[in-house]
Order: sequence, then C-alpha cells, then structure tokens
Amino acid sequence: MTKKGKADGSGAPRGLSLHIGINEVSADAYEGWTGPLAACEADAHDMAALASARGLKATQLITIKATRRNVLRALRAAAKALVAGDLFVLTFSGHGGQVDDVTGDEDEQDDKLDETWCLYDGQLIDDELYLELSRFAQDVRVLVLSDSCHSGTVTRAPDPALVNGRPRQMPRDIARRVYQAHRAFYDELQRDVAKAAGAASVDPDTALANVAVSQRLTAIVKDFKPAVILISGCQDNQFSMDGDHNGAFTGQLLRVWNDGRFKGNHARLHALVRAGLPATQSPNLFTLGPAAEFLQQTPFTI
Repeated sequence: MTKKGKADGSGAPRGLSLHIGINEVSADAYEGWTGPLAACEADAHDMAALASARGLKATQLITIKATRRNVLRALRAAAKALVAGDLFVLTFSGHGGQVDDVTGDEDEQDDKLDETWCLYDGQLIDDELYLELSRFAQDVRVLVLSDSCHSGTVTRAPDPALVNGRPRQMPRDIARRVYQAHRAFYDELQRDVAKAAGAASVDPDTALANVAVSQRLTAIVKDFKPAVILISGCQDNQFSMDGDHNGAFTGQLLRVWNDGRFKGNHARLHALVRAGLPATQSPNLFTLGPAAEFLQQTPFTI
C-alpha cells in the first residue's frame, strides 16, 4: 500500500487513539440526572495505557472534558490527520441513551429510537458517530470499543432496576425527560446530519451497537472508505455492567489482552472476551467498509 502525506516523509503507518470515560454527566444537560458510575474513568485510563504501549498517540477525555464539542473536535482532527494504512482506536466508557428518530421512514407503531453515547454536556447520536467515521480517508483502520448500553429494542430489555450491579444505561424515564426538554436540539442534529450526508429520510437505527452494512446505513454514506471494526459491550437488548475498577466488558478485554501476550486477530479477541462474560452480557462485533483484511490483524497493531 502506497503511503502519502506523512510529515516525516517515512511513509510508516501511524496510530492515534481517543479514550472517553465519563463517571457522571452534567445535571444541567440531563434534567437533574447525573448518572453516577464508578469505573468509566479507569476504563479510559487503562485503554489509553494499552494504546500507548502499542505505540499509538493517546488522548483522553475524562468526565467534564468529554463534551460534545471536544469529542467531535478530536474525531475530526484524527480524520484529517490520518491516511491510508494508519490506525485510529476509539474507546467509550459511560452511559448509553436514546432519542426519538425523526429522519427515518418508520411505521408509527415501531417506536424507532436513535442510540446515543451520553457525553458530559449532551448526547452524541448514532447518526453523528456514523457520519464522523465516514470522514476518515480510504483504508484508514478504525477500531471502536464501546463499553455502554445501546438497547435499540428497549421494549424487550429488562428493567435496569432488576439487573444486579450498575447498568450503563440511562433509565428510560430519564431518557424521555431529557429528550423532551431538549427535543429541538436533538431533532435538528439529526436533520443536519442527514443534510450533511446528502441523504433524505434515513434511519441508521442502533448504529452504535449495530454498525453493519445495511440499506439504512449506506443511505447516509454510500461510499464508506475507512475499514471500521466495532466491538460493543453487549447485545442491543442487554446491559453493559459497571464495576468497581473496570466495566465488565473493558475488564474482560484487558484480561484477554494480558499486557500484550494475547495472540490472534480481532475475531479471536471478541470471541474470548465474549466467552468470559455471562450470558446476560454478550459483546457484539460488526464491521463497516473494507474491513476484511483489518479483521485478520492483531488488535492495536500500527
């Protein structure tokens, strides 16, 4: 693969990473709810240490620094800096949420929801993440690790109060209250994304937890150039659980990685992480773009 545009002229691949860990959110942005969690900041620190040990230049956005502006700015900076063959690792540890989808062709009885990451001062909608990932250049490799809940089929999910431990899911009543209070903002965000992508009436429902090639996703970006792998913390009708030091997903991933002693590709990493978690939390693996070769590589390899 021919490399272009390297600042040092070496042509060697480079790696950047962004690690987001949010132990609580702003009450002002979430109608009085702060969603306290215990292990998200530690997840970000530990994943940044892993990335740094592999030669990536790691950036952390922790709790109050993990704002919509800072996250979007960091994603766009990475997309601008990286070229074919480079690696970008994005990890998120925090609450997942939902807002009503307003851009999709949905049956009124379907109750479609767009999935979100709960950033400190507001939610990042799945539409936005998908569009930001599409900004990366041809053949940039992107690995996304999401330790949060993204229950698109929320009506089939158990009530968080009935789950042992701390689920990383914004409670349904809070999600509804936040959306209603900030409806104009979130609805306009979705319309802006659809307009920026040159697509009308699109619905990338559950894109965070289900980044797979589909008619709805490709309606936003028809020519998706980077190679993207997403390993999410759970199925779309489950909860990712918090812990005392690490979240269940991140903790198991770190155990499998074993300070770099892990041998295998992304699929094996996913399989071993999944095997070490209970049936109530089964991580998913999805790909988008030309990711077949990327899947066969050892994770975190520049």
